[in-house]
Amino acid sequence: MDTLSTWIGRSETLRDTITATPVRALEATLDHPASTAGPGTPLPPLWHWLYFLPLHRQSEIGPDGHAQRGGFLPPVPLPRRMWAGSQFEFRAPVRVGDAVERTSTIADVTQKEGRTGPLVFVKVRHELRCNGAAEPAIVEFHDIVYREAKQPGDVEPAPVAAATGAAWQREVVPDDVLLFRYSALTFNGHRIHYDRKYVTEVEGYPGLIVHGPLIATLLMDLLRRHAPEAEVASFRFKAVRPTFDLNAFRLNGQPQADGKTVKLWAQDHDGWLTMDATATLR
Repeated sequence: MDTLSTWIGRSETLRDTITATPVRALEATLDHPASTAGPGTPLPPLWHWLYFLPLHRQSEIGPDGHAQRGGFLPPVPLPRRMWAGSQFEFRAPVRVGDAVERTSTIADVTQKEGRTGPLVFVKVRHELRCNGAAEPAIVEFHDIVYREAKQPGDVEPAPVAAATGAAWQREVVPDDVLLFRYSALTFNGHRIHYDRKYVTEVEGYPGLIVHGPLIATLLMDLLRRHAPEAEVASFRFKAVRPTFDLNAFRLNGQPQADGKTVKLWAQDHDGWLTMDATATLR
């Protein structure tokens, strides 16, 4: 793994068009009333994930459902890969009909020794530009963590209790259909989200794992439901603990006294914190 740092600075540029059908499909998936999503409709925060899909050929897919290691991302020789968190700056609207370009750069590769073995953290910077603009409309940092396969006797980190008394709350039932529809919308082949035999017998989890980006999208959706006129300037989230499809989970939101900050978090059925997030409003 000593050569992984040579991937720092590598970049790729992809192009896409913000079409209406994915927007309407995610509206349906999140249980919103149907809309026309016509030209000029602004994307809600995080819905840019519906575009620049990972269009790898079937022959390029690895055993976990992701593309085989190497290519743009470094070939980390650890089997388990998770989305650890992200940070965003929303600088300008992205609208239906826009021609968009995303430049992605490997910002950092860090190796650490965890309680259960080696860990590799990869940070990717994405810049999304609309209609040939010089400045990005969205700047995103994506944190990926790779780790060893789960071993018998591995001790999970101590859970953290979620805060109580949130002003905004919503319960979500993460059934198979919800997870499948989000995987399909984002063309995410990672088997931990839909293949129960694989996720329990190969990766050692008790159930299907709810996508971190889906939970983050649901947290932003909670903000939109309670503050529909708010404009989000920045957002960050960190995955704290996996969420499984075995039980309902809860979304929470708490506007702060400064009027500009909203604390958002998700918790599982036992009250343990699963995702911690903060949105800053304009």
